[in-house]
Amino acid sequence: MTSVYDSERLAAAYAFDRPPVHPQILRSARLAERADQALDVGCGAGLSTAALAPLARRVTGLEPVPAMLAHRRTVAPHARFVIGQAERLPFAAGSFDLVTAAGSLNYADLPSALAEIARVLNRDGTFLLYDFSVGRRSVSGGTLAAWFASFEQRFPSPAGWQPLDVRELPVDGYGLRLIDYTDVETRLPIGFDAYLRYMLSEVNVDHAIARGAYSAEQARDWCRSTLEAVFAGGDVTVIIPGYVATLARTAN
Repeated sequence: MTSVYDSERLAAAYAFDRPPVHPQILRSARLAERADQALDVGCGAGLSTAALAPLARRVTGLEPVPAMLAHRRTVAPHARFVIGQAERLPFAAGSFDLVTAAGSLNYADLPSALAEIARVLNRDGTFLLYDFSVGRRSVSGGTLAAWFASFEQRFPSPAGWQPLDVRELPVDGYGLRLIDYTDVETRLPIGFDAYLRYMLSEVNVDHAIARGAYSAEQARDWCRSTLEAVFAGGDVTVIIPGYVATLARTAN
């Protein structure tokens, strides 16, 4: 089945038009030391892989959709990238002392993916499972939230994404244990043009364009004209809620 992420347009948008949230969230992770080998499962265009540079000496990004890696050398020039799936990681057991997954397991078969992550972690390895929502609210009232509600009505999300709460998962059954869970709220000042590009990079917009509901120009024109009032006073500080969970292998 074709993935909604199998899109040259979306690959470029994810590479160049997304706000720098990954580094902000990863700063909240409680890691004892820098890892030697890190694996980023479901790395997309590579932004989450690039964010691992301060945390690991060598980084590998794994992505199931080849099209998403079109700009990997620009986004994360020092990383290695591999095509593969979370449910069947193409690595030997104990290969990594750090594994991360940023929102990618919402599309995976969880039992298989979590068991595979536990397998490729070494004995003392750490698994960082994290995610964040789209920036739909601001610190200055409800104007942005009201706009985002109309945006979601016009551009509905495609099927495929499943909610995930690691605190409710029986992770011990997959060879993992939850050590820590932290809610993270990132606040980013964003200008009109940057937020416009950010919204046009959303998968629901690309999906609407791909199925012919709107042209790229129509989607851009609607977002631009309706966002002008939101940004009439200048930059807006956008609130992006997220979390980071720290897991480790269970003792054998």
